[in-house]
Amino acid sequence: MELNNIEPIIEALLFTSGDPLSLERIAEVIETDKKTARLIMNNLILNYNEKERGIMIREINNAYQLCTRPEYFQYISKLFEPRHKQALSQAAYETLAIVAYKQPVTRAKIEQIRGVNSDSAINRLLEKNLIKEGGRMDAPGKPIYYVTTDEFLRSFGFKSLSDLPLPAINDLKELNEEEAYE
Repeated sequence: MELNNIEPIIEALLFTSGDPLSLERIAEVIETDKKTARLIMNNLILNYNEKERGIMIREINNAYQLCTRPEYFQYISKLFEPRHKQALSQAAYETLAIVAYKQPVTRAKIEQIRGVNSDSAINRLLEKNLIKEGGRMDAPGKPIYYVTTDEFLRSFGFKSLSDLPLPAINDLKELNEEEAYE
């Protein structure tokens, strides 16, 4: 297939899917190897970024999703009834930061770092699909550990966890001191 014929096919796939499509799945559908599929995706992303469009292609953990541009939110929101989205509490943001930087992490570890019960914050983050149960530890009681989701990456505009900003030096010192006491 010619490159010009493949790009509209991929656009149609991304539009129809709605959810992120993995590079592997895209390559499989267009019947090519992952390296070629990645080159096509990079070219598509470049084309979308060069032109002023209302949509963009976002890469999230080696998957791709068609999204509206954030700068047009005020116009898009007029299409829908205003929803009173409850923002995350300070406790939920603290808990989310701990999960993002310490994952996989148990409820007990989160509560140890925060110094307070975190049930409500964890449940809120699970409801919003920002974190998920990542499995169970091979330890007494088999505690559940938590990890962030692709929704977390999408919501905060990260391609992968490696895009997380580095904590401030003082924050690192505090975290390292906490680790030393364990």
